[in-house]
Amino acid sequence: WLINHLLQVYGWGYNGNGQLGLGNNGNQLTPCRVAALQGVCVMQIVCGYAHTLALTDEGLLYAWGANTYGQLGTGNKSNHLSPVQIMMEKERVVEVAACHSTHTSAAKAQSGLVYMWGQCRGQSVVLPHVTHFSCIDDVFACFSTPAVMWRLLSVEHEEFLTVTESLKKEFDSPETSDLKFRVDGKFIYVHKAVLKIRCEHFRTMFQSYWNEDEKEVIDVDQFSYPVYRAFLEYLYTDNIDLPPEDAIGLLDLATSYCENRLKKLCQHLIKRGITVENAFSLLSAAVRYDAEDLEEFCFKFCINHLTEVTQTSAFWQIDGSLLKEFIAKASKYGAFKN
Repeated sequence: WLINHLLQVYGWGYNGNGQLGLGNNGNQLTPCRVAALQGVCVMQIVCGYAHTLALTDEGLLYAWGANTYGQLGTGNKSNHLSPVQIMMEKERVVEVAACHSTHTSAAKAQSGLVYMWGQCRGQSVVLPHVTHFSCIDDVFACFSTPAVMWRLLSVEHEEFLTVTESLKKEFDSPETSDLKFRVDGKFIYVHKAVLKIRCEHFRTMFQSYWNEDEKEVIDVDQFSYPVYRAFLEYLYTDNIDLPPEDAIGLLDLATSYCENRLKKLCQHLIKRGITVENAFSLLSAAVRYDAEDLEEFCFKFCINHLTEVTQTSAFWQIDGSLLKEFIAKASKYGAFKN
């Protein structure tokens, strides 16, 4: 499977049950575009034994392929050679998964509810069914035979911590830190050695004649507390967890500190959290921070949801020059043909 930067989905390989979504069940030797998904922004694709699920940027779920156990969630057991939308009780889906061995599907909604359908301990569940779980992994651990996990699971002894786990544990720890950042009146406890190893900005700061090298407390006023804390935590964990709006601030920081990998992570996070309401604000930020890939993604999202986006307050509060540029570019894409 391939999702390219133009938001088109391609499939190739074995297709005996229509799992490529091409409208037939013939094998495909070269990549072929899934025409039924044209114009839809697909964020995630997962595969079961012979069925496929796709999650869009709007939280909509599509399925196709084999359906012997109801694993498509269509309410019946008929195979589908092309993508069909699966109704999730008006829920916005944020994550999907499929089990290869037991023809089981699962999804997590924005509300936190976890759904499952397909083969369930020998029974067939043909529609998405709400479970009491809070994690998709638990669906497969409980209902699959044999029990499996969707994600890799570490089985290290609890008393043993890896270097990575130890670093995570010591982030923002007053007991071992040798430096504090004060942001919005709050302290964040860190270690100079870790910052120097992980970030060129801090390496320069602490190995030169900067005044900060002699300080035990450094004040930060150009970034908010959530943004700066997320940045420092990233240096310890290699991960970020922020809402899209705060990720814009982190993107600004990553640009200022020349942290290219963090910049890419921010762009990915923003893409997953884009909505009609914040799309134009995110587009503006992508232009401001010279994030070309993100800019193209946000632009295409705005084009695909043009009517809704133009009715938001963010659209009309945007800088005039950017608005003119957007309208000119949208016109070239044929957005105003009708």
